Amino acid sequence: MIKKISAEKIKELRIKTGAGMMDCKKALEVSEGQVDLAIENLRKKGLASADKKSSRIATEGLIESYIHAGSRIGVLVELNCETDFVARQIKFQHLAKNIAMQLAACQSVEYISINDIPKEVVLKETDIESAKEDITNKTEIVKKQIVAGRINKRLKELSLMDQQFIKNTDISIEELVKQHIVLLGENIKIRRFQRFLLGEGLERKSNNFAKEVSEIIQKT
Repeated sequence: MIKKISAEKIKELRIKTGAGMMDCKKALEVSEGQVDLAIENLRKKGLASADKKSSRIATEGLIESYIHAGSRIGVLVELNCETDFVARQIKFQHLAKNIAMQLAACQSVEYISINDIPKEVVLKETDIESAKEDITNKTEIVKKQIVAGRINKRLKELSLMDQQFIKNTDISIEELVKQHIVLLGENIKIRRFQRFLLGEGLERKSNNFAKEVSEIIQKT
């Protein structure tokens, strides 16, 4: 017998996931009212659905900007979808704004995904990690395992899609985008971005600019 699900629980799940009312009701029925399990099931369903749309061409969209308080950090990001109709949707525009804010907050991010990182960058990072003194006396097998783990971590630091979403650290930016693919019914791609830091590249009297930027972001 299917357990009766209250409207309050359905509403709670909908707020947490953004999924439709019927999808939330079904997920709660399957999980016998367990919200955490229902969220997990909805995520799996959403990721599978989003993956099916990921090969579709996305040439519409918008260019979003974000200027952080104090006007010392700025970001431009191009977010693509399949139609102009979706590009005009508030949810799509909010996604673009959130991605721009994420890029302002994550100074280490240089690429959209790990697949975009050039081979020469990977090789350079591998050389750096392999030369570190703390693994000099390790066996080759252990050394390779340690280096591989560190490289994987480093590449994720450089990748936007692998970042935890600053407004909900339970999901990554990749999951955030896929949730919106399911929600809006179209493929969505982050095509490119550019970050601007005031005075970047100029000689400054203070050597604490990086610290200043970090402090500004933490106050967000």
